[in-house]
Amino acid sequence: MNYALVTGGSRGIGRAVCVKLSKMGYPILINFSSNSTAADETRSMIEEAGGKAELLPFDVASRESVDAAISKWREGHPEDHISVLVNNAGIRRDTLLAFMSDEDWHTVLNTHLNGFFNMAKSVVKDMISQRNGRIVNIASLSGISGQKGQVNYSAAKAGLIGATKALAQELASRKITVNAVAPGFVATDMTKDLDEATLKKMIPVGRFAQPEEIAAVVGFLASDDASYITGEVISVNGGLYM
Repeated sequence: MNYALVTGGSRGIGRAVCVKLSKMGYPILINFSSNSTAADETRSMIEEAGGKAELLPFDVASRESVDAAISKWREGHPEDHISVLVNNAGIRRDTLLAFMSDEDWHTVLNTHLNGFFNMAKSVVKDMISQRNGRIVNIASLSGISGQKGQVNYSAAKAGLIGATKALAQELASRKITVNAVAPGFVATDMTKDLDEATLKKMIPVGRFAQPEEIAAVVGFLASDDASYITGEVISVNGGLYM
């Protein structure tokens, strides 16, 4: 059976992606780092709708944690494969660079960029042997245009975009696609501290996106309809290009 693994799947965009992929027929592996309550809620949503989901707790920034969790899952699922990987786990530590601590810099890059490497490294060999796979990375408008107060976040997301394009070229001949989705402002816990009333005036469509609108694009990229699309970055930003 082919599974979909969504990192940071307990809330926000990750939860919406889990629900979307479940509706497409995938059993879901819901990764989370610490919020088991929210992860349980996501699993319940999927199961109540008739889908199948399992919780897979680990820290994407820790190679040892990733390898241990994936290895243990494989031991219990010898006939199953992770054919869709959505790298969604993310954090913000916003501040001007002049006041940014080393910890804030490294924590953000470790989660977004090292997290991508750890996850891709853990699943790509099996995808190659199966000659089938979809990797979708959740990037950001900040990784395309940059954003003041987010030098760490912008650097991490820009790096993720570059990695997406490079890995897509490495895996295309094995029928594995690698793409990125770059949301603008999305109404989630990660943006609840932002001044939405002011920011939405900058957005041509006049509002923040809903997580389900991002999940719809992820679902398309994970589908057979997107088999000829790889190395692309699809912006979902309501027309906002800063």
